[in-house]
Amino acid sequence: MTTHPSLAVIARYADRAADLDEVTMWSVEVHLESCADCRSLMAGYATDDTRVLLDRIAAGVDQGIAAGPAPAPRRRWAAARHRWLVWHLVPWLTMTVALLGCAVLLQAAKPAFPSLVALLAPVAPLPGVAMAWSRRNDPAWELIAGTPRAGLAMLLRRTAAVLAVVVPALALASTRTGVSLAVTLLPCLAFTAATIALGAYAGVHRAAAGLGAAWTLAVIVPAALTADLPVVLRPGSALGWALLTLALGGFAATRAASFRRLSSRN
Repeated sequence: MTTHPSLAVIARYADRAADLDEVTMWSVEVHLESCADCRSLMAGYATDDTRVLLDRIAAGVDQGIAAGPAPAPRRRWAAARHRWLVWHLVPWLTMTVALLGCAVLLQAAKPAFPSLVALLAPVAPLPGVAMAWSRRNDPAWELIAGTPRAGLAMLLRRTAAVLAVVVPALALASTRTGVSLAVTLLPCLAFTAATIALGAYAGVHRAAAGLGAAWTLAVIVPAALTADLPVVLRPGSALGWALLTLALGGFAATRAASFRRLSSRN
């Protein structure tokens, strides 16, 4: 926390029966580690038995630290790497880049066919975003979800890492096939924002799967059957995609609290 928690929050934190959401609880714990004044206030809400227990634990911890080896120096780059990069995303990002490469090759072989790069652009980031915040696919989910920085902030950092790979790949594929960047990058960002917004209700994994299936059935399949690029992917649609991206991004920001509690839908 960047500011001191209020006395009411500290009192609720000290009361085991109080209903305090996980993110607030973790934030208070992180703040107490570095703020002696708030620790003093916290001590005022503790019972005598609790003080005796804490003194005994503190003495045991001090003895263990004194008897153990010196702590290893903290590497800032390692902390940043774990916050932004997730190794289980690599196969999905590799698959996405490979799929876009195949779309470029197919476009060169079948120039009369609707642009596969434009058709795939909205759903290109969805596999990576789905894996970015998934209880079922993240091997370190329990450890990460139990940290004070978990939630929407963590999801946005990982989504940014996904887009850092997908957006350049889309831009390169667009320039190679002569497709407007506006009708590839803007739908990509719009579907990313939609996944996060819907993820607040159904879970990010389910939101990505639902949006991908809906786009495939409503746009990709008809385009393949009619050999005609849909209206929503023509140059005149860029403004609509931009406005949709802004609206969905703003809505997702208002749902930050939905990512605080750990639920099975994630």
